[in-house]
Amino acid sequence: MISKVRARVLPASQRRSLDELTEDLVLSSGDTTAKRSAFWTMLTLSAVIAAGGVLTDSTATVIGAMIVAPLSTPIMGIALGSVRRRRTGSVMVVLLACLLVIAVGMAMSVALPNDYDLLSNSQISSRTSPGLMDLIAALATGLAGAVALARRDVGAVLPGVAIAISLVPPLVVTGVCLGKLSGWLALGALALFVSNLFALVFAGMVVFASLGYGTEADKAAGRPARRAYAAMALLFVVVLVPLTANTVTTLLLNAWTGRTKDAAQQWLADEPDASVTSVDAKSRTMYIHVRTPGELPPVRALLDGLEGRIPDGIPVVVDATRGRRIDAGRVGG
Repeated sequence: MISKVRARVLPASQRRSLDELTEDLVLSSGDTTAKRSAFWTMLTLSAVIAAGGVLTDSTATVIGAMIVAPLSTPIMGIALGSVRRRRTGSVMVVLLACLLVIAVGMAMSVALPNDYDLLSNSQISSRTSPGLMDLIAALATGLAGAVALARRDVGAVLPGVAIAISLVPPLVVTGVCLGKLSGWLALGALALFVSNLFALVFAGMVVFASLGYGTEADKAAGRPARRAYAAMALLFVVVLVPLTANTVTTLLLNAWTGRTKDAAQQWLADEPDASVTSVDAKSRTMYIHVRTPGELPPVRALLDGLEGRIPDGIPVVVDATRGRRIDAGRVGG
């Protein structure tokens, strides 16, 4: 069954040779000077482009940086080296590349004002709270990229893979958040990058191993296979735990946000033309945005209505459309 699937997904007539893959993915093979020069030049430019796109909240610019970025090459080189049980130097390249991109993000963060709200930028907020669905999508994208690399006839999809799996933008966001001293946001963006890194390496190992690139001779020449698998298992745990925790937290926040909106609508039910426009949770605080032509009813009734619906101690802030902000207090307080 597995052999039939492999034959259809990776037909022998279209498979690339091991030498071809090594030449494309390992910077230490072939014309190393030219390959390294191209890699570091394009990586630096992609980091600057991504930083510009993030700071200006421009999706198109960030997409352009994804296409230019060559970071997936040494990451897939890690997968190929792991399958062959040989050191290729790709791990060190990836580590240095990460530091470079983060440094670019930190340097360009000085363009932002001191009171800048990072979460108001969609390019930042969308990359600082990864969940399990991000990992699932990254795994599928990694498999697509590995198959495209292993086949001669589908290389045209690689730009789409570069767009689908975000590598440089999360690192830039990490640098920007560090530059603005927002450690938790930086950690969230770094978690997104690590999950995408894991997905690429894992998918590459699966595809390359299925093609038989890890021959017995290669295995005998390198370290035992169990070390590579142990490293992948450890990375999987490191990625899975925070993503699972964040997913659970997000689901709980969504539930609490819905309950808060219901309670707020009941709170304003007797006020003519008053309505709840939105409810969102930021920095462990529940913000209720309302529209009313008159005065708001006593906020104590709102807090009483929230008791038992959301955990006690959560601060609640009511924002009115006429520019008023009311600190309602804490639920259960």
